[in-house]
Amino acid sequence: MKTRLSLLVAALGFVAYYSHTDGIAASGQLGSSANKSRPASNILDPTGLVSASQQGQLVTLGAGFSFTEGPAVDRHGNVFFTDQPNDRIYRWDAGTGAITLFLEGTGRANGMAFDSDGNLIACADMHGEIWKIYPDGSHDVLVNNYGGKLLNGPNDVWINPVNGGMYITDPMFPRPYWDASDPRTQGWEPTHSEQAPSGKGGYVYYLPPGGHALVRVTTDAMGWESDAWPNGVVGTPDGKKLYVNKWYYDNKGGTWEFDINPDGTLSNMHKFTEWGGDGMSMDELGNVYISNGQGVMAFDPNGNNILRIPTGNGATNNTFAGRNDKILFITGPVDRVTAIKMNVTGAQR
Repeated sequence: MKTRLSLLVAALGFVAYYSHTDGIAASGQLGSSANKSRPASNILDPTGLVSASQQGQLVTLGAGFSFTEGPAVDRHGNVFFTDQPNDRIYRWDAGTGAITLFLEGTGRANGMAFDSDGNLIACADMHGEIWKIYPDGSHDVLVNNYGGKLLNGPNDVWINPVNGGMYITDPMFPRPYWDASDPRTQGWEPTHSEQAPSGKGGYVYYLPPGGHALVRVTTDAMGWESDAWPNGVVGTPDGKKLYVNKWYYDNKGGTWEFDINPDGTLSNMHKFTEWGGDGMSMDELGNVYISNGQGVMAFDPNGNNILRIPTGNGATNNTFAGRNDKILFITGPVDRVTAIKMNVTGAQR
């Protein structure tokens, strides 16, 4: 049922505050003298992916959040991102650099992506749902279970640009805002899930175009270890390859590469890199960008580490944005959103 979203925020267990953007980004270009910048020291960039302008500085676009996540870029290069503890989605304007509140009451939205119709698809982990958020802020719940059982808490989503099918990661990260009666509620480290007889039950799911039921596309039978935290997900513009990483304490949960079959299922699973982490993106050359405790790391199609951008305190996600699609927009450190100019654009979406 399509509903209007509440304007009431319940941020249990968190203290949050917000300040407006520190600078502007005009016509897809970062920078004014007002921007608060920090030198992106110790950048590893042997192939020249980062623009040489601005002396390789990482620019703070906005600060004062609690936990930024889920950057999704629209067709104009603007970015919508979440402040999950505060149950909010903000919008960064690629032309002016202004950050404005788009929505409160988001189902605790985490990872997000835009579909081909301009609707925002959000992983809403309050009740283990996938939302389609319309431009007016109303929403539909696309799915809220697998096999009649509650999902762990959808974390990130990639939409196949060829057919609109959605790939969703579902790790078990217990949240302080879950009700005590919620069967997912437990301490850390989690030991049970509605999606597995024991362990975390961390899987990847596929929602076919126009579908209403999830398909589990990673299974223990194929060698997938489900007692883990699948997190970031991204695929190739031709819809033939999918990359999924896992979060772990040391950032080395690993990233796996799959072939995408015509029916949306996955095959030919193999390890792409030992590095894992959080949200991911891809550039026009097929390089995979992983946000983790190191900041942002990029890997060429053969899994070689070719870029490392320290943020000072890790990163949760990233996407290519801006009017010319050459701004790497980073949610991280977690109290802010940052960006750096690139010589490459994002992969076609």
